[in-house]
Amino acid sequence: MTTAVGELEHQDDAEVYRQLEAARRSMSQDLLRDPVTLARGLDRQFVLRPHLRLIGDALAEVGRGDYDRLLILTPPQVGKSTTVAEWFPFWWLCQYPMDRVAVTSYGDDLALRRGKKIRSYVDEYGDEWELSMRAGSGAMQDWEVTRGGGVRSVSVGKGLTGHSVNLLIIDDPHKDRADAESDAARRALHDWYSSAALSRLQPDRNAVVAIQTRWHPDDFAGRRIQEEGRIEDGGRWKVIHLPAVAHPKFGPDPLGREPGEPLPHPKILTQDKSRLRAWWDNKKATSIVRDWHALYQGDPQPAEGALVSEDLLRLLRDTTTAVEPQKIAVSIDPSGGGRDVAGVIGGFLGDDGRVWITDDVSAALSSAEWSTAACLLAHRTNASIIYVEWNFGRDMCVLAIQTSWEKLQNDGEIPKDVLMPAISPVRAKQGKLLRAEPIAQQMVQDKVRLRGVFTDMEREWATWQPTDPDSPGRIDASCVLVYGLIPEANQGAIVHAPLPTAPQSGGRSGGQPSGAASLYGRKIGK
Repeated sequence: MTTAVGELEHQDDAEVYRQLEAARRSMSQDLLRDPVTLARGLDRQFVLRPHLRLIGDALAEVGRGDYDRLLILTPPQVGKSTTVAEWFPFWWLCQYPMDRVAVTSYGDDLALRRGKKIRSYVDEYGDEWELSMRAGSGAMQDWEVTRGGGVRSVSVGKGLTGHSVNLLIIDDPHKDRADAESDAARRALHDWYSSAALSRLQPDRNAVVAIQTRWHPDDFAGRRIQEEGRIEDGGRWKVIHLPAVAHPKFGPDPLGREPGEPLPHPKILTQDKSRLRAWWDNKKATSIVRDWHALYQGDPQPAEGALVSEDLLRLLRDTTTAVEPQKIAVSIDPSGGGRDVAGVIGGFLGDDGRVWITDDVSAALSSAEWSTAACLLAHRTNASIIYVEWNFGRDMCVLAIQTSWEKLQNDGEIPKDVLMPAISPVRAKQGKLLRAEPIAQQMVQDKVRLRGVFTDMEREWATWQPTDPDSPGRIDASCVLVYGLIPEANQGAIVHAPLPTAPQSGGRSGGQPSGAASLYGRKIGK
């Protein structure tokens, strides 16, 4: 009798074990639904957000073979690399343990960091899916699992010759703007992809997943879309484009966002729309126009569409021509052109009839801060007048400047006997394009010169697109300065500002900016 009871208990234990084991296996398979589900199930630190769920679903579709080319475009620091370049390869090996995965990036260090992370997942979680490291596979750059698959981690442009690849992951192929804007660097990247990378893909299973922030119209993503096309247009690439702020120009939003709605962020609750908007608004406010469009909206703009060329701006730099200031001024765009950056620019009207820009202290400033910056600049340059963009907040501007001047005198930063400059309104044209075009024409006609290098202001002028409804504070403040010192510039506008390689002389003295002498055949100087 005792023996029979024991056998029954043993059978019951075995059945319970089988049930638990079946439940465990079912749970393990459920976790393999997609890489995001796997990450969320194994790592409590992994924060799930709607855009990551969307990316996870697309990666699972790549794993099922629904398509073999996936391009993911998002702003920086929203969790795409952790999801795609770390959890996705681990998920892939759990599904296909005989496959070879290549993880590439702009530098060896970054690629190697991804490879180490994937390996740590194999060490910590791999047993659940019969995934374990091959004995002696100690190289961090190139390691294998017992069933034949593995991961190779290298920088783009090298390291794949002689290695088979089933899944190629390209994580941020461009290091920075300088790299993306280099013709030689872009050419080398495109050549590596078409010759070395694609030639390593295997016929049984092959897929390419690329993730990046945009930098240039002809960057990796731009070239792929141009040459191979999007799936919906009959091309090859599935493209997930997630701008920081939804915009109808990009078509239906993948997340179903209405125009103006912000992109979720791993460190901000999705329901907290006000914090999300504030986060992306701050990014817009502290970025030059070109970077906002490229990095955060995934929409790099060609410099050829700007009102003023970089070459022209370089030629307008002039620190040597002798010129006598006739009227010194500071100009303010308190609204920052619809952005948080307030434009504060200094300059003077010279005896040669030109406006010379001498200072740029623009920044993301409150009304108390921009008025203080303007007062300090006016005192330092001995300005006799402060021009203020007058279309909005007239009384507030005057009060802010007066209050700051008085405080600076009370604090001893400006002597008590120094009179505050006059405050003069400039009523610039309401439209952003109508406001900027006449000043671009003044630059073309050599009526504006730069007394030095003003990197941020020059970049804004050389990258702002006439189709952009917002113009940055530095552009608007420099327009206000020229309108104040040369009122006739406000009388008209041109339809399309030309982009010459040198300014067309329009000044009374005829002196040319440094670098333009050979183009005009005469000596620099007054």
